[in-house]
Amino acid sequence: MPSFMPGLPSELRVFEGSLDASGLRFGIAVSRFNSFITERLLEGAVDVLTRSGAAASDIDVFRTPGAWELPLVTSHALARGGYDAFLALGCLIRGSTIHFDLIAAEASKGLGQLGLQTGVPVVLGLLTTDSIEQAVERAGTKHGNKGAEAASAAIEQARLVRAIGDSAEAEGQPRKRSGRRKK
Repeated sequence: MPSFMPGLPSELRVFEGSLDASGLRFGIAVSRFNSFITERLLEGAVDVLTRSGAAASDIDVFRTPGAWELPLVTSHALARGGYDAFLALGCLIRGSTIHFDLIAAEASKGLGQLGLQTGVPVVLGLLTTDSIEQAVERAGTKHGNKGAEAASAAIEQARLVRAIGDSAEAEGQPRKRSGRRKK
């Protein structure tokens, strides 16, 4: 439902998502490479999803060898249908070659395209850091847990996409197909 903001014209409709995950289904693809970091990201994501009302049985986890494989696995999981949002979690730590740049760019691009193609929010939780220390800081220490942040974004995006679709239906427009299968 659109909300109205004080100080703005009352005719202006503002659509927002909420952080209520109850009744939503989530998929999470998580890279095993740098698992000492990615497992913390996964724990943070699952913690936020369940604390926000998602049932553990409504969360599917898909483990990939590395970040390069995240888009392909996400694509296959989304093709199964049934997800309101999908998270891709991984960790790339810069080395002395361009391998880091290639993987980061292509994984990010592939995941972004999947969200646009399916209409299902695909949230990027792929750390790209210059050092192990930076990765650790973003996996639950100094800079929070980026897996938890990705989960919050996934919940909010799922609710926002649903609110846009509900508004279209209320206005007599057909809901656009989103790659989400009805339960």
